Amino acid sequence: MNQMPYVLFAWILLGVISCDSADDKKGRFLLKGNNELREGNSKGAIAYYDEAIAIDPEFKDAYFNRAMALHRQLKFPDAIADYSRAIDLDRNYREAQVQRAMAYLDFGENYKALEDTRTLLSMDEKDKQAHFIQGLTWTALKEYSEAKEAFDKALELDPNNVELYINLATVNYHLEEWEQVKRNLSLAKNMDPGHSMIYNLESLVYFEEGEYQRALEQVDKAIGLEKDDPYYYNNRGLYQLYLGNLEEGLKDINFSLKQNSRNLYALRNKGIYYYKKGEKELAERFLREVSEKDPSIKLLDQYLTDQSSE
Repeated sequence: MNQMPYVLFAWILLGVISCDSADDKKGRFLLKGNNELREGNSKGAIAYYDEAIAIDPEFKDAYFNRAMALHRQLKFPDAIADYSRAIDLDRNYREAQVQRAMAYLDFGENYKALEDTRTLLSMDEKDKQAHFIQGLTWTALKEYSEAKEAFDKALELDPNNVELYINLATVNYHLEEWEQVKRNLSLAKNMDPGHSMIYNLESLVYFEEGEYQRALEQVDKAIGLEKDDPYYYNNRGLYQLYLGNLEEGLKDINFSLKQNSRNLYALRNKGIYYYKKGEKELAERFLREVSEKDPSIKLLDQYLTDQSSE
């Protein structure tokens, strides 16, 4: 009497298992990977995406999501390869095009990033994200007039985006458009007074104006909001040097270099520290190294000229 229901249950279960298609399996692996990625476990996410791709080598979403995980791990060439595979599978895969442009930008392949933004804009000239990334790319290329134009176009489409005002203010800073810097930072602060980049950029403007104490106060606000940003510490170190607090300045500069040893601005500031300490040979060594890599960096000419005139 009890055997019939058991046999029936086994038959139904077998039927469910047999209907578990390849699409179902790859979909489950994709979802598991997404859950791991949301939890911050990029390595675990990649393992699940690998399983999904093993089932379906043309699963564009698995390539895209694996690229996102690799991008998060700063494995830029691998991420770019997966974004590219997803795009090859679907030439209209906009989000993959967007993220590949960002990966190119993060990896320093700025012209490739620029090409991706142009592709996006050929698909939709009102793509505000494409204009934004194009602005970031022109900024990285130090083509500030083009960057300004791209950010202005993005703002026309997305006037409530605080990041656009901050990035436009950054371009204004490089173009030495001081009043426009202040105007855009004021607008950004009204929208998001807790954004650390606003105070860091304000500090740079005060430094340009010779207001070193006010510059220090503003960058301290930025650090209070973003405690581990190496660029903020480097800027604070510079302001300390100009206020005569040389050892405090060096401490901040060294902290910044520990976070990013290739930061040319921090290396420049270390040269300025040695100059102010009277150790001119060490100063020149740092300043020359930076000048060889990027002679356009501010303050280099001033200190190298002072060195050569002595």
